[in-house]
Amino acid sequence: MLKISKLHKSYPIGDSSLHVLKGIDLSVDSGEMVAIMGSSGSGKSTLLNIIGMLDELDKGEYVLDNVPIVDLNEKKAAIYRNKFLGFIFQSFNLINYKNAIENVALPLYYQGFKRKERLEKALFHLSKVGLSDWAKHLPNELSGGQKQRVAIARALAADPKLLLADEPTGALDTKTSHEIMEFLQQLNDEGKTILIVTHEEDIADMCKRIVRLKDGVIMEDKFVTQVRASQYV
Repeated sequence: MLKISKLHKSYPIGDSSLHVLKGIDLSVDSGEMVAIMGSSGSGKSTLLNIIGMLDELDKGEYVLDNVPIVDLNEKKAAIYRNKFLGFIFQSFNLINYKNAIENVALPLYYQGFKRKERLEKALFHLSKVGLSDWAKHLPNELSGGQKQRVAIARALAADPKLLLADEPTGALDTKTSHEIMEFLQQLNDEGKTILIVTHEEDIADMCKRIVRLKDGVIMEDKFVTQVRASQYV
């Protein structure tokens, strides 16, 4: 599904540069649920941005679903993102003036679906996250947990190969965090491949594998006995 080899990334700082990722090797198979952990400055956000095609690597190889991700211009990167990836963010990233169903339908607009089909698919995914009754509500009328469910429905709408979740529970209380993780575990049970960046140990324990970064290198990569979120919900 995903294979990264000898990945390096640096950023210029004045006359020098900051070497953020230092030869990362990472493979993720279809159906895995992987937590990427590390303190601030460890490189985990940079790694996620490169996987998400929001940033480019300096050296190394990145292959996603047998497609080499290399030399992408912005247009091609956008096409690949829409084809392969679904994004879930800590801050939800919903469009405030669009209601829930319109937010969920947005990726389908970029894939060229006609309006009627976009709304049908969006309503299906809102139903999947238990929010069909909230389809016409604006984001400011939703709780934090409901906003994140809308964001998950939007991420799923285009049927991505890989879900990338950047601190998906970071803005939520403990109970709501466990509800969101229970839903992500259900998606993974259905076969969806999920990568979660988190700094919370209890959230990482709800994944099946934990990759720990420190100073731009992988310090630990291990499979773990998954804690089911349902026991807390």
